[in-house]
Amino acid sequence: MKVIDLIRDTASVPFSFEVLPPLKGNGTEGLFQTIDRLREFQPRYINITAHRSEYVYHELPNGLIQKQRIRRRPGSIAVAAAIQHRYGIPVVPHLVCSGNTREDLEYTLLDLQFLDISDLLILRGDKARDERQFQPTGDGPSHATELIEQVRCFNQGRFFDGSPIRCPGTPFTYGVACYPEKHEEAPNLEADMEVLAQKARMGAQYAVTQLFYDNGKYLHFVERARRMGITIPIVPGIKPLTRLNQLSMVPKTFHCDLPEALRLETLRCRSDEDVRQVGIEWAVQQCRELLASGAPNLHFYSMGAVESIYEIAKQIY
Repeated sequence: MKVIDLIRDTASVPFSFEVLPPLKGNGTEGLFQTIDRLREFQPRYINITAHRSEYVYHELPNGLIQKQRIRRRPGSIAVAAAIQHRYGIPVVPHLVCSGNTREDLEYTLLDLQFLDISDLLILRGDKARDERQFQPTGDGPSHATELIEQVRCFNQGRFFDGSPIRCPGTPFTYGVACYPEKHEEAPNLEADMEVLAQKARMGAQYAVTQLFYDNGKYLHFVERARRMGITIPIVPGIKPLTRLNQLSMVPKTFHCDLPEALRLETLRCRSDEDVRQVGIEWAVQQCRELLASGAPNLHFYSMGAVESIYEIAKQIY
């Protein structure tokens, strides 16, 4: 089944989560431990993030600075294949503009077809650490909509240069990202929602939100989307707080607000374990409210929060 079919299945609200490929040289043990821990809740699909190469600078013995390109988390495609082979759970690798030329992306699509993986989450991806604003790599796409157009072209049997694909495989289906509190680079929420509407018109079958802690903002976002004629499922993304430093780090990194009640409760915590318990309680209540409001799927961001997600899922599922 395609991911959109799993999301639309009315028998139960799907549980799904996102994982990161292991750091270079770390192997898959930690990744498989995450999946083994959460597998009892019957995840309908697992997302795998993709990470661009970064430039680092090393001082040489002669005092000169050498610029070196490194990739800290390689292997998104291989990880997707390994998960699918080991567990038989549908996988959704991220396909990102960030750090990729159009040729890079084309070969990624070919590799995925060889592996019989045809569900994608299409994203622009993060800018490089040394960039003030996003810069495409070579002729790579600048926006998710441009990448969607390349995938659409591929689905229609044409490479990005217009030449025909002799043996077209299974067409790709795809979801996209959305931002209940707007993307950090969007001038306002209205403009950001117009982009989501464009993605839907271009064939996106569902959208997954950036993490949020205020259900009111998600519900308002969905309501506005429906008024604009955006009918695709909008899947809430959940990440429980687990550490004291996230009180300042999460809003800054993910450009989302913490409700005052959550902020005050977290400020009373004296340890990371206290925060973890608060995070679990908040997320459980969040999930229950989302389910009551008709959320089509609960999607969890697992990085650094596997045990918390386990406790939450145990109460929800």
